[in-house]
Amino acid sequence: MERQFTLEYWLDDGWHVGKLKEAPGVFSQGESLEELEENIRDAYQLMMEETKL
Repeated sequence: MERQFTLEYWLDDGWHVGKLKEAPGVFSQGESLEELEENIRDAYQLMMEETKL
């Protein structure tokens, strides 16, 4: 089942920084919006793996 989330992001000193609105505590950053999207997916997957342990 695929879930959809809202990515809230902003620029901070040239970096794209973001968080998932529906998943508190999942933050990441990237040099581009595309990199941020990839990194936030990874952060979410890591969080989900941690909760399964």
